[in-house]
Amino acid sequence: MPDPQTHAPTSQPDSGLILGAVFCLLAATAWGTTGTAATFAPDVPAVAIGAAAMGFGGLLQAAMAAGGIRRHAASLKAQLPLLLAGGLSVMIYPLAFYASMRLAGVTIGTVISIGSAPLISALIENRFDGIRLTLRWTSGAAIGIAGMALLAMAEGTGHVIPDNVPLGVLLGLVAGATYAHYSWAARRMMQRGLPSRTAMGAMLGVGAVLLMPVLLATGAPFLASAQNLAVGLYMALVPMFLGYIAFGAGLARVTTSMATTITLFEPVVAAVLAVLVVGERLPPMGWTGVGLIIACLLWTTAPLPKRRARRRA
Repeated sequence: MPDPQTHAPTSQPDSGLILGAVFCLLAATAWGTTGTAATFAPDVPAVAIGAAAMGFGGLLQAAMAAGGIRRHAASLKAQLPLLLAGGLSVMIYPLAFYASMRLAGVTIGTVISIGSAPLISALIENRFDGIRLTLRWTSGAAIGIAGMALLAMAEGTGHVIPDNVPLGVLLGLVAGATYAHYSWAARRMMQRGLPSRTAMGAMLGVGAVLLMPVLLATGAPFLASAQNLAVGLYMALVPMFLGYIAFGAGLARVTTSMATTITLFEPVVAAVLAVLVVGERLPPMGWTGVGLIIACLLWTTAPLPKRRARRRA
């Protein structure tokens, strides 16, 4: 799941671009393992998995940003409604995301959650920032919606049968919407002068605090076995903590559009691991839906080639 930082990096030599791409790829790979990792703790409720991952991971992010949070306390207080609204979305996002994967399967849950977020983000920006929806975005949205429809209609086969695909798809859309909202809220706070690490650390910290009661109420199964506890620790330390550190290092070296395009590798990792490790099987209709959603993301986020200027006679 990608971090919505917005600072544009300065130009770097080719070696810096390559290193930045590697960092982004590492982040996408870490995020793509979450669904498969969750299947190794089947007795732990999906809400507990989400609360542990984003809760403890968010607390670690807030701890890293503690200095900036103290220095910018007045600015954070002035933007308290935006901070709290974003923190609420941070709380809802993992609960919906992991429940979606539990109900619809790792592949469908991940692709719907990741695939819907950029489309919903554009609608939020259009509504609140006045950013016009382009023909490119509209055509990409049509491709993405078609892909999500195919995934929703596809039924998994194999020894792992999704519990409730339609409800899982709905929760995936909720996950995409809440991710889009807290991404927009974080960008708005950055545009008002907060450093990206401070804005994200504060927002993730608020979400983590809100998730603690959920974890206390549902997280007892984590203590039932060493395997369950290991899954919870892995979720917090690798995808949420190390994954975001790697992505931040990538953003320092490559453009935001390039970083976003590279992290589209996440649903690919999730789908491959779901097939190879979990035992999920998607019919051709489902794989066609996956392909259409990835095509939508590439089409709507990849930079267009620049036209060469005509030489004057």
